[in-house]
Amino acid sequence: MVYQSWPIGKLPKGWQRPEPSLIKEKGYQWEDPRDIIGIFENKLADYAGSKFAVLTDCCSSALFLALQFRFFTKELSLGQKIEIPCKTYASVPMQIIHSGLKPIFREIAWTGVYELKNANIFDSAARFTEGMYTQDDSLHVLSFQIKKRLPIGKGGAILTNSPIAYNWLKLASYDGRNLNSDYNSTNHIQMLGWHYYMTPEDAARGILIMDELPRTNPDSMSFENYTDLSRLPVFLKYKEKDF
Repeated sequence: MVYQSWPIGKLPKGWQRPEPSLIKEKGYQWEDPRDIIGIFENKLADYAGSKFAVLTDCCSSALFLALQFRFFTKELSLGQKIEIPCKTYASVPMQIIHSGLKPIFREIAWTGVYELKNANIFDSAARFTEGMYTQDDSLHVLSFQIKKRLPIGKGGAILTNSPIAYNWLKLASYDGRNLNSDYNSTNHIQMLGWHYYMTPEDAARGILIMDELPRTNPDSMSFENYTDLSRLPVFLKYKEKDF
């Protein structure tokens, strides 16, 4: 069985997205388009100050996978309470609920980044600046939505210093597939994963934007940009607000 080369649809050159070719013109070396993922991940980790970065298709996927990794390492168990600001993006408590956990809304003033208490996960969707990874054993999730400092359009990432977390998250984000093994190898699929990977075209766009981005950037949002989620009907059954 031969793995299909990219692009499988053999798109005419004029219909292909230009970003992969543009980074080659800038001197980035890649043969397989999936190599672009590694280039971007290394660039992110170097910028953020972490040892590793794992790309995802969005920040919500990154957060979900980070929570799943905490289950894998038995740092979380079903039904456990996770404390978050009541003023944040709606997907945060949703991913907690989808993971079988319970969000606890707190009055927390934050800017750029905040911790999901009891999970050692930091939501850094609104912070993107040099050296932003500061907690050695934590997982930081990032957002590259169009309104953020790295506006790819859609995309996310997880920062970590742990090689165990990196290896697990890489497999989990790409359907459990070990991309370093033969496609028809019995070792190719190593776990039940999720289809949450970033495309090479989006990764190449991220590389191009990062090359033009300042090393230091102010936070893009804070708690003041959000409504109090604990008052919304969809979250009332999970409410355990303690001020």
